[in-house]
Amino acid sequence: MEPRILCYGDSNTWGFDPRSWCGGRYASPWPELLAKETGWEVLNCGQNGRSIPDREYEYAQFRGLERWERPDALLVMLGTNDLLCGDSAETAAKRMESFLTQSVTPRLLLIAPPPLQRGAWVPEDGLVSASRELAARYRELAARLGLGFADAGAWGVGLAFDGVHFTEAGHARFAEGVAAAVREFVLSR
Repeated sequence: MEPRILCYGDSNTWGFDPRSWCGGRYASPWPELLAKETGWEVLNCGQNGRSIPDREYEYAQFRGLERWERPDALLVMLGTNDLLCGDSAETAAKRMESFLTQSVTPRLLLIAPPPLQRGAWVPEDGLVSASRELAARYRELAARLGLGFADAGAWGVGLAFDGVHFTEAGHARFAEGVAAAVREFVLSR
């Protein structure tokens, strides 16, 4: 039986196309490409603007989603919006730790988003630096909690003119990278 994988993330998981005027979506964001490439059942639970949950009602919504969908594995990629809203990498990592302890899914892969680049939404180098620091903090967190970890910054994911959102080719690269990471860190456990 093929694994059921829940992808919980922000606009890059949902598939936001920054070229659109009204919040359009790419035809094949990375969760759909992952399903096509692997044959796995992949549930896209990305949401535009999502930050790392940190309130009890957000935890309750997430726990309800897990109970309803009953995934075999959970992929979490969040933190970019937290940084864009002024949080430090340290604060985002602490919030992520609190959030991850809410999960009941037995296999979990924490994914550090690709680092931001200077662009229309990233006007300063401090955000780029914070996004690179976030990957290191997530790596430490995953090791401490005994979770799978993947750094999407190593996958060559192309970002659009805004410095935040994946290009169509970036979604394809991300799907390739995450498929390998799921096989190595999640399904082999």
